[in-house]
Amino acid sequence: MDESGGSGQPRSGTDEADERRTGQPRPGDPATTTARPPSDQQPHDAGPPAEPGGATGPARPGPADDQAGEERTPAPPTGTSHHPAPAPADPPTDSHATEQPPATRRTEAPRTEAHTTPPPGGKQGRKGPAPKRPKEPGGGLLMGRPFGVPVYVAPSWFLVAALITWVFGGQLDRVLPELGMARYLVSLFFAVAFYASVLVHELAHTVAALRFKLPVRRIQLQFFGGVSEIEKETETPGREFVLAFVGPLLSLVLGGLFYLALQTVEPGTVPGVLLGGLMISNLIVAAFNLLPGLPLDGGRMLRAVVWKITGKPMSGTIAAAWVGRALAISVLIGLPLLTHSGGLGTDAQDIGGMDTVMDALLAAILAAIIWTGAGNSLRVARLREHLPELRARALTRRAVPVETHTPLSEALRRANEAGARALVVVDADGDPLSLVREAAIVGVPEHRRPWVAVSGLAQDLTDGMRVSAELAGEDLLEVLRATPATEYLVVEDSGEIYGVLSAADVEKAFVKAMARPS
Repeated sequence: MDESGGSGQPRSGTDEADERRTGQPRPGDPATTTARPPSDQQPHDAGPPAEPGGATGPARPGPADDQAGEERTPAPPTGTSHHPAPAPADPPTDSHATEQPPATRRTEAPRTEAHTTPPPGGKQGRKGPAPKRPKEPGGGLLMGRPFGVPVYVAPSWFLVAALITWVFGGQLDRVLPELGMARYLVSLFFAVAFYASVLVHELAHTVAALRFKLPVRRIQLQFFGGVSEIEKETETPGREFVLAFVGPLLSLVLGGLFYLALQTVEPGTVPGVLLGGLMISNLIVAAFNLLPGLPLDGGRMLRAVVWKITGKPMSGTIAAAWVGRALAISVLIGLPLLTHSGGLGTDAQDIGGMDTVMDALLAAILAAIIWTGAGNSLRVARLREHLPELRARALTRRAVPVETHTPLSEALRRANEAGARALVVVDADGDPLSLVREAAIVGVPEHRRPWVAVSGLAQDLTDGMRVSAELAGEDLLEVLRATPATEYLVVEDSGEIYGVLSAADVEKAFVKAMARPS
């Protein structure tokens, strides 16, 4: 059997008559030529089960494919969060709450770019439409693209900005009572300036990631800070340490700059109060993020240290994640106690009932964020541990090449005889043109199949739908995410057809891999 599956010529009407007379197919007939893996690497399917109504054809992978024509690909992991957030930046993908590949590497599921190129040495056949530019990640109001990375302000930022304006305005009323209602304008300026400092913190992570050739999906400013979504893991513990440390370092530098600026203004003035507040805020941001627990930057640094000692990134993740959970419990219990004991510079006698409630609420929110982030980091690490099990070659279905005008019933008969579960539409030279969509086949009644040509059920091939048989793990998911489709043509490096990869099969294999213990 020819492994390329692209050299057979479609049969004509006279060919079928000859076959009926002789009982044997003619040489070169696609019924005897199947695009399939070599015999020593059989795909995961054994053969096509019967279609409802008695017809046979490409088997349906399961309930996941019941949505006709819907394009689904798992989202790859890929990102990193350097500040805690109350919830993942994307609805899982990753980030993965349902154990699907995340888009982030830190607290959200890592988020990736495509590396698919036309296979060398093989013919391209009819060119499909140019692949569309990937959709913007979204996540709020787009503010700009420093270093080519989109910066978004999440809706939750407006809530925290209003809260900062209200709290800081109350403090200004005690320090500068002559401002009157204008104090809230000053407070709003402080809120914006503070989050500008947070953006500088995140840009430090972004620049370091780009320096290490790591793609950054986006920066998002949200409740309780910001998130830099870095789509790939660093390759060494040293780079991991540097990538995590540059954020707190920039916050410390900003705190120092605000301190120097504070020396040039009069105390008790609006500039003095603003500079003093920004200095303290940046020092708090730096100190908080240096705490040694995931998902904080200090947790990434601890992970890098354990990774360096043990040689195992997973060991570093486990250690830093459990320290992060212990840190969450400490914040939940210790922050209110520290406030009421006067450890934060507040007179215990001045603390009222509302202050107690606010302190407890703040501690609970921070603890929940840290605990959730630590758990997400463990899940992302476990996901990355299982990603290499996803191999395009092992998941590929056998495919039968058919001519454009071949009736669907005849194409399904050939697939059934060859034990194939996919159809590739080829031209007269055997070059692939399109893939017959499995969901479209299911939608054609059996009595209509002899009069329906396969070309009417096929999706034209684009460069992004050509997948190398050698792809595996995160690289495979990157390619699938860049060009969402239900089926992909799998080719060898030489350009020969290897088979067809179904997105539903990749999803099922991923879920199965995640169900196994680490």
